[in-house]
Formats: sequence, C-alpha cells, structure tokens
Amino acid sequence: MSAAAATGAPVATRSPARPGDLTGTRILLAFALRRDRVRLPVWILALGAGTLATADKYTTLYADPEARASLVGTMGSTAGLAMTGPGHYLDDYTFGAMLGHQMLGFLAVLVGLMNVLVITRHTRDEEETGRAELLRSTAVGRHAQLAAALWLALIADLALAVLLAVGLGAMDLAPGGVEGPLLYGLAHAAVGLAFAGVAAVTAQVTAHTRGATGTALAVVGLAYILRAAGDAGGSDAVSWLSPIGWVQRTYPYVDDRWWPLLLCGAFAALCAGAGFALSTRRDVGAGLRASRPGRAEASRALLGPLGFELRLHRSVFAGFAAGLLVMGAMYGSILGQAEEMLGDIDQIQEALRRTGGSDVAESFASMVMVVLVVVASVYVVMAALRPRAEENAGRAEALLATGLTRARWAGGHLVVALAGGTALLLVGGLGFGVLGALSSGDGGLVLSLTGAALAYAPALWVTAGVAAVLFGWLPTAAQAAWVVPVYAFVTGYLGQLLRFPDWTNDLSPFGHVPRLPADSMDWTPMAVLTLVAAALVLFGLKGLGRRDLLTK
Repeated sequence: MSAAAATGAPVATRSPARPGDLTGTRILLAFALRRDRVRLPVWILALGAGTLATADKYTTLYADPEARASLVGTMGSTAGLAMTGPGHYLDDYTFGAMLGHQMLGFLAVLVGLMNVLVITRHTRDEEETGRAELLRSTAVGRHAQLAAALWLALIADLALAVLLAVGLGAMDLAPGGVEGPLLYGLAHAAVGLAFAGVAAVTAQVTAHTRGATGTALAVVGLAYILRAAGDAGGSDAVSWLSPIGWVQRTYPYVDDRWWPLLLCGAFAALCAGAGFALSTRRDVGAGLRASRPGRAEASRALLGPLGFELRLHRSVFAGFAAGLLVMGAMYGSILGQAEEMLGDIDQIQEALRRTGGSDVAESFASMVMVVLVVVASVYVVMAALRPRAEENAGRAEALLATGLTRARWAGGHLVVALAGGTALLLVGGLGFGVLGALSSGDGGLVLSLTGAALAYAPALWVTAGVAAVLFGWLPTAAQAAWVVPVYAFVTGYLGQLLRFPDWTNDLSPFGHVPRLPADSMDWTPMAVLTLVAAALVLFGLKGLGRRDLLTK
C-alpha cells in the first residue's frame, strides 16, 4: 500500500486528455470504418432515402392549398402537436415546413438509435468480448477506442447531413435557396452527436453492452417524451429540456435558426468529455456501477437453460413492455378524436379506405396498430439474435461443453423471443384498447384492439424464424434479420400513406394478417404463418447443429 493511500491522502489520477492517451485513434477509426462498411451505408441510405421519398410525396399528396390548410387544423390539435412538433411550423405550412414539422422529430429518434449503436458497438462491446484488452496491450492509448467511435459517429452523421442537404436542395419545397435544406441536414447531424455523447457516458457506467445501449436509448425515449409533452402542452420550457426539441426549434424552411445547433454541439462535447473522464475511474472491462451481488444459491429456475435465458432477457423485455404500453395508450387517447382530426384530409381518407373498416376510428386503429407491432418485432429480432452475441463472446462454448445440447440452448432463446413478442403485443394492445375505450366511450374496444394486436403473433413468429435460419445457417449474415421489421414498417404503415402498390405489402409476413378491427377475421393466413414459423425455427436449429461455432 502506498504512503498516500495509507494516510488517506488523495491518489493522483491520470489526466483524461493527455496526447498519449489518444495514440492509435486513426488506426482504430480506419478499422471501425472497415467493420461498418456495410452497416453504416445501409443506415444512412435508408434514413436519407426515406426522407427524400416522403418529401417527394408531400409535393403530390398536398399539392392542393386546401389540403394543406386542412392539415394545419389537424396538426394544430393537442394530439397532433404531440406526435409531430411545435406549432410555429404551422404559421406558413410550405412543403419544407411540413417536412420539418412531421419528420424532423421522428427521424431524430432513428438517428439517435444509429449513433447509440455505433458508440456502444465500438466501445463497450469491444471490452465485453475481450478485444479491447488485447488492443490495449499494444501501443494504443486509453481513450483511443472512444475517440475513434466518436469520430465514426461524426462521419456517419455528416454523411447523412450531406445526403439530406443535397437531395432536399434539388427539390422545390419552399422559397429561400439552400439554407433550409442545409439546416435540415445539419440538424440531424447535431442531434445524432448529442446522443452519441450520451452513449459515450452510458458505456462507462455499466459493464454490459445491452445495459449501456438500453440506458442510452431510454434517454432518447425520454427526450422524445419531453418534446411531445412540451409541444402538446404549449410549454416551451419543457421542450427545451430535450435535444430533439432543440433541433426542431431550428425551424428549417421557416425561420432557419442556426444557434440551437450550438446547444447540441455543446451538449455532445460535454458528454464526450465526461465519457473520457469517467473512463479513467474504472478498469478495462468493468463499469462504474458495480454489479449487484446475487444470492448465495441459484434458484431452481436458473438451473435450466430456459430459466437462465429468461433472466438474461428480462430487463430488455421490461423496457419494451413499458414503451409499448405508453405508445399504445398514446394512440388510444386520440382514437376518439380520429374522425374529427382526419375527416377532412382526402389523402388520409384514401389510406384509411385502403385499410378498410366501417368508420374512421376502426380504420385508424388498424393502420397505427402496425407501428405497435413493428416495435414488438424489434424485440423479437433482438431476442432471437441473442445467441449470436453469446457465441461471439465465447460464453456459448462454455455452456455447450456441458450436457446442454445446441437445440436446447438456442431453442430457449427462441422460446423467449416467441413468448416475449406475444406478451408485448398483449401489453401494447391492452394499452391501446383501454385508452381507446376511455376516449371514445366504447368499452368493446378493449377486447377488440387487444385481439387485433394478438392477431399479429404468427407474423412475429415468422420474424423469429427468419432470424433463427440466418443464425443457424449463415451466422455472419444474421443481422440481415433486421430487414423484416424495417420493411414491415415501410410498406405496412408508410406504404398506406404514400400509396405503395399492394404487392409490396404482400412480401412482408405482416401484410398477410387480417387488419382487425377494420377487417373480418380470417384464420387461414394465421394457420399458414404459424406453420411457416415452425418450419423456419426447426430449419434454423438444424443448421446450428450442422455447423461449427464461430467467434470473432
């Protein structure tokens, strides 16, 4: 023990910003760019192309000034402001203002998700798998990995900003030249960096990637909730507590304010600095928050693979359940106003007619139900791909060295994915139904909307089956399972609004589910989807049994 420690004197710590601590940043950044040479371009192109397609549709769907005027009345309601953004956009509702009002806050959440995943993948995940310790044994500084991850996030955000600015600049969305498109693009880069900074901090707190990612995503969700509450309640002070509120108040195509971007930059720099400083207070592979000591003896449930896997998934499931309950309640709270909100918009009416239903409320419920289902499918993919993470980390090899078979090991994770996804549908549908019944005065909506959500369970099982097949036969391509929920959202929800051809929706398993309560129940596609899901799961487990374990 040193004399300083023995006398209780403060122990000197390393400076978090010494030049030597950044040694190797450039090499690690080049390596990270190579690792994400497919992942990041897909993110950037998907976000950019989706925005440009939406902007193009605005110019055709709302070309009539009367349609835009009607939309202003709808979006000016409390529910409309909560789901979009501040009401100042409505003062001059050009196509550009429409894009900033309806898309900026929504896309900010997705950009935040991209940045959180980038940071945790290249920092905490590297430590959890042991690769960071190997790198640190060479001439690599303590802060090089976090610095490289932040540089990677900056490059991705700027690439997205350039794509949006160039693409939107080629469209005639509003008078004012290039300032509006450029500000719109940079607003996404700024909010992305803000959430990258948040992830830089959460990566120091917990020793597990899923914990760091979950905590950062909870901050993203809180930012959206604060923005929605402030805009709906007319309280700018609440909205100013959220980075999403900051970038929405740049008002691209309206006032073109640049200074709120400085708030995002300052917040990102502050969080990044805190991340560097906090990393000096912990050991490599550890987190600032000590793991809670467990019981001296494991419960009987933990002695089997299924019980153990339930324990691994429970925190992620709880977060998704809480989010879906709130989301369902939010949609249910405006269900009683659906006809008043949407009755005068011809384009929305056309989308609702394609959905079916005897009235606007039923059709609206059937259309937005897709959003709840897609969120539940995100959990299903995460849970079904969890065995791949366990395999990469080397933990699967230790388990399978015992009497545990591969089928029981991977099958337990799939059971959790299948049962957990179904339970999430129940929670989201129940929240939708209860608040929908209260807002409309129709108590029968509780059962009908809960049943409508549960009708999507076979489609969720097919999603898990696709992930199982990829993991079993093509483990290096397992991340391609994310195409299923993304495609389902694009075609099942946006496709209805943007009038995609019907065949595009038929390519998704969710497109074959009866859209209750607007449609009548048809058990044939439900039975077919269930059989397809069972076949995919069995085929995936067979592939797992025929290949070697892979680690990276």
